Amino acid sequence: MTTNKENNTAIRCVELTRYYGEVKALDHLNLEVPKGSVFGFLGRNGAGKTTTMRLLTGLANPTHGSAWIEGIETTNGNPASGYMYGYLPQHPVFYNWMRAWEYLDYVGRLFQMPAARRRQRIAEVLEQVDLVSATKRRIGGFSGGMKQRLGIAQAILHEPKVLLLDEPTSALDPAGRYEVLDWIRSLNGDITVFLSSHILGDIERICDQVAILHEGKLVKVGERDTILAEYSTNAVELQVDPGAEELLSQFTTILQNQPWVESVNLEPRQVRIMISDTEVGKQHLLPLVSAAQLPLARLEWVRPSLEEVFLELSE
Repeated sequence: MTTNKENNTAIRCVELTRYYGEVKALDHLNLEVPKGSVFGFLGRNGAGKTTTMRLLTGLANPTHGSAWIEGIETTNGNPASGYMYGYLPQHPVFYNWMRAWEYLDYVGRLFQMPAARRRQRIAEVLEQVDLVSATKRRIGGFSGGMKQRLGIAQAILHEPKVLLLDEPTSALDPAGRYEVLDWIRSLNGDITVFLSSHILGDIERICDQVAILHEGKLVKVGERDTILAEYSTNAVELQVDPGAEELLSQFTTILQNQPWVESVNLEPRQVRIMISDTEVGKQHLLPLVSAAQLPLARLEWVRPSLEEVFLELSE
């Protein structure tokens, strides 16, 4: 019997484990990826990210455990599972003598797409990844970024419900990275994206769910904002307009006399306040700023970046 929880799960791993000789590349991974999410899969080099991708796609066999995509097991050699997902490996490889449209036509035939639909989708995906002008060029003459775009095109050609993207922006320049990330974000929950990347700023920008892997073990998983809030500090930064440095210095004296303030660190035009009770601080800080007539340029409650959380968990 299928439960509601399973109906809302795009990817499920149960005790997924892989040994390479004596090395345990993945250690009893239990993971559920909600449908429609953009799920960031993080870890240092060698943490087991690519191994997980290979197990999910059936390119490697698990030593122990199983995985399912859209309810179909992918770790038992079932060929039907391949229609559920699109996969972009970290280093996509192509037939360099083929032209871009020829390669996508070849991929479409592998998925048994009807000819008319195949032609339509090839035109659509080439436009989506900005390769229309290179449609008839041989892939051997493509730059690294162009090959990465073509890899994304082949992954989405058959309109899968799940995208597995292993370092999808690794060969792209900043403008190309922005375009690809913007495209992923534009999917609006229609496709589940399982994304690994070493560019943590990219993950923080577009992913709503995050999992952190360390030495083959899952050490953290959950909503991005919830994880960041868990590691937040009771700190707030105030910045004033130019010329208000003297007023800010006087304001620090007022702050130091507040029972809910632990410490005050004054810098030119800016002060960082450590607060013992966040709720009390939120109630009283702005009235104090207003009473002091402080020309405020910025007020920000400090929270760690995803990179800082990642480094703490993967030490």
